[in-house]
Amino acid sequence: MRARSPRKRDSAACTAFVAAAEDEAALIRVSRLLAMRGLCSRREADRYIERGWVFVDGQRITELGSRASVSAKVALAPEAMRQEAGLVTLLINKPVGYVSGQPEAGYRAAVSLVNADTLWRSAADPSFTPTHLRGLAPAGRLDIDSTGLLVLTQDGRVARKLIGEDSVVEKEYLVRVEGALRPGGLELLRHGLLLDGKALKPARVEWLNDDQLRFILSEGKKRQIRRMCEQVGLIVTALKRVRIGAVRLGNLPPGRWRYLRGNEHF
Repeated sequence: MRARSPRKRDSAACTAFVAAAEDEAALIRVSRLLAMRGLCSRREADRYIERGWVFVDGQRITELGSRASVSAKVALAPEAMRQEAGLVTLLINKPVGYVSGQPEAGYRAAVSLVNADTLWRSAADPSFTPTHLRGLAPAGRLDIDSTGLLVLTQDGRVARKLIGEDSVVEKEYLVRVEGALRPGGLELLRHGLLLDGKALKPARVEWLNDDQLRFILSEGKKRQIRRMCEQVGLIVTALKRVRIGAVRLGNLPPGRWRYLRGNEHF
């Protein structure tokens, strides 16, 4: 039998290597797969994997960094499902002077407003316990000089829906301005502006009165509305977020908070 030439052996080995690399590339981390399916956040997924609460195609997964096919069947154990059901989401009417995330020099974090005394409670709401502060994080931000609806959540599914890369949830703002709007400025606010060299998504913008605009956005870049207004000759003097998705700020007083209720969905 004629022996293979070294060149042919090298070519076969290279083909096998490429095929193996392609197979590996087709696999993704189980934690990412769980997040993609909306079952939990990636951080929560890692915690559940460590506890043995994750199954892929019926097999229990316990090793962090495990990978699976994007078409694999993934599921959470009943223990994880019970823990997910106990996660809370809070709505705060953030006043001026509070930061959305970590406290900064001279300023307090909005989460510091959350306690039993500031709860705007209805009869159907759970009682406040300190465990509701554990792992609480903002799902989106409001600038320190902006007010209105801020969401804090323990639930990675909520955070991903509101601030994930593929989020399309609308946010509505009431914006007071001063200055002279340049010709064609309203049309530019609606579509045609750039921030940081990238085109903004279309927005709904309308005048409510002589000095107030309503903005409805489906994205949330840093200080987006203020920077948009500056490009068309306007200065924002006050900004208030009044809606996220189907959830409205309503009559929640400034500095108070309440639980997201079972019949409310973003």
